[in-house]
Amino acid sequence: MRLWSDSWPNGEPIPDRHAAGRLRADGSVEWSDNLSPALSWRGLPAGTRSLVLMCQDFDVPSRGDDVNQPDREVPAALPRMEFFHWVLVDLPPTLTGLSEGEVGRGFIPGGKPGPAAVHGGRHGLNDFTAWFAGDAQRAGQYFGYDGPFPPFNDSLVHHYVFALFALSVERLPLEGVFTGMQVREAMADRVLDSATHSGTYTLNRRLRGPVA
Repeated sequence: MRLWSDSWPNGEPIPDRHAAGRLRADGSVEWSDNLSPALSWRGLPAGTRSLVLMCQDFDVPSRGDDVNQPDREVPAALPRMEFFHWVLVDLPPTLTGLSEGEVGRGFIPGGKPGPAAVHGGRHGLNDFTAWFAGDAQRAGQYFGYDGPFPPFNDSLVHHYVFALFALSVERLPLEGVFTGMQVREAMADRVLDSATHSGTYTLNRRLRGPVA
């Protein structure tokens, strides 16, 4: 089973257009195109009845004291935690890929609608839901794809893992609104095979270098 994107080689930097945030030439940050990437896959195992797609950042600071502070960097040694950027379940096994921007274009304050998704699938909440919970202008339920927007002062380059799971069930036993953690639990003992495609992203100008 294989998963890939023509937008960037596995393990290499993710293009700005797939991120929620990008750097300006002056070093400040702004919202980006936030386009969901084109993904393709093949080699599903026999008996696959549905597919699950996820994107996670495993390098999110576990403490926010230093996040986005212009006078210092977030220490690389700080313990890290995971962050779900995308949760999509119940895709049909006849599907062989998604086109660029098919499940997400632009950043919408308050979140994109859901859980209904393309190809009869369902979107779970991504973790921008919790991130913006205390923000009066951006609070809401964030369904679908919202790409990388790491702290601009993080001394660690973030790694993003896109994962495809082939399941033995046609529909996950989840109702209503659900999270990535709930999907992970519901997939237990139902995964026939999986594949990943990863990328990196940083908004730290020191690490990234000059911006055109």
